[in-house]
Amino acid sequence: MKDKQVKEKPKKEKTPDKNKGSISQIVIRRGLTITVMIFATLLIVSIALIFVVSKKIDSMSGADAQIKLSAQGGFSCEYSEAQKLYPYAEGVIKVTSERIAYLNLSGTEVFSHAVSYQNPQCVTFGDYVVVFDRDGYSFTVLDQDGIWYSKPTVNPIKAVQMSDDGFTAVISGGSDSFGEVTLFDKSGNQIAVWTSYNSGFPVCCAFNADSTRFAVSTINTSGAVIVPYVRVFSITKTVKGYEVNDDAVYKTDDNVIFAYVCYVGKKLCCFSANALYEVKDDNLARMNFDFSAIGYVKKVGNNLFVTYSDGISQLNKLAIINSSDSVIYDSNIGSNIVCVAQGNGIYAINVDRRVFIYNASGVITNDYSVDEDIIRMNFLSGNKLCVVSTGGVHTIN
Repeated sequence: MKDKQVKEKPKKEKTPDKNKGSISQIVIRRGLTITVMIFATLLIVSIALIFVVSKKIDSMSGADAQIKLSAQGGFSCEYSEAQKLYPYAEGVIKVTSERIAYLNLSGTEVFSHAVSYQNPQCVTFGDYVVVFDRDGYSFTVLDQDGIWYSKPTVNPIKAVQMSDDGFTAVISGGSDSFGEVTLFDKSGNQIAVWTSYNSGFPVCCAFNADSTRFAVSTINTSGAVIVPYVRVFSITKTVKGYEVNDDAVYKTDDNVIFAYVCYVGKKLCCFSANALYEVKDDNLARMNFDFSAIGYVKKVGNNLFVTYSDGISQLNKLAIINSSDSVIYDSNIGSNIVCVAQGNGIYAINVDRRVFIYNASGVITNDYSVDEDIIRMNFLSGNKLCVVSTGGVHTIN
C-alpha cells in the first residue's frame, strides 16, 4: 500500500495581545510614578528635618573656639582649694570653716574675716555676697570693699536671699513653729520677723526689683495632702524706719512645692519641679509649658532661662520665656549641665566641657570648648566670665 501522505497543517502564529502589553506598561509607569513621588517626598522631608535639626541642635555642633584654661588670666591651685572659691566682683571669695577672704584674680588676698562655721555656704547676689552656716546660727554679708556685718540667729539657718538694694532675708527653723523669715536692712538692722504657724515650712523667698515687695513660698504637710502657699509682704519706708505688712496669700489645689520664686517686673513667677505658675488676676495659675523635670532657673533681663529635660537619661534642654509668656528659644543643650550663670543681659551655661554664652534674646554669642572640668562660674565686671575649674581660677573675655 502506498503510504498515505499526511499534509502537516501549518502552525498558527500567536498574535500579540496588544491590550495585555498596554496594561503592563501602565502598571510599570504607575509604579515608577509612585516611587518617584515617594522619593521626592522623602527628600523634601529629609531636607526639612536637616534644617530643623540643625537649628535645634546648633548648640551641640563644634565649638567656635577651643580654650586652654591654664593659659588664660587667673591663677592655678589644687582641686581641693578650688572647691572653696566662688567667682565674684574682680576676683573670688574663698570660704572655709574658719575664714572668709576676698582674693583678686592673681590670688592675692584683699581682705579676710574670721568665722566659725560647721557647714559654710556662699551665695552671690549681684554686688553682694552672703556666707552662712547651713543648719548653724550665723551669717555674714560683704561686698568687694569689705565686710558689712555678721549676725547670729536664734534658730538654724536654712536659706538666705538678698535684694538689689541690699536687704537680706534669712529663712530659719523654729522651735515652736514651722519656721520663720527674718528681714535685715543694708546696715544689718532687723526690720521684721514673720513666723509661720499655719502656712507650713518656708522653702524660698524673693524680692521685687525695688525691694517694696517680698514673696515667701511655704509648704504645709500637716494634712492628708501637701498644700503650697505663696505669701506676699509689702515693705514701706517711713520716717521711723521700715514697715513690713502681710499683703496677700496665694495657693493652688495642685500638690506641688514651689522651690523657686522670682519677680519678672511686677509679675510673680513660681516654679515647681515641672511647671511654671504665675500670679494673674489675683490667682496663682499654671502656665501652659511642657517641662517634665526643671533643673536651673535664671532671670536675665525680663526673660526667664529654664533648663529642663523630658525625663531620666534624656537630653537637657534650654527654654527662654519672655515677659509675654512666649517661648522664644527651645533647644537641646546637652547631656550633663554642670553650672549656669547670669550677668547683665547675658547668660552662660556649662555643659560637660563646653561653655555657651547667650544674650538675653537667646542668641548664642560665643561657644567655647575648654580643657578642664569646671566647678562653678560667674560673670565679673564688664561681662568677663570667671570660671573655677579643677585646675584653678581663669577668666574668659
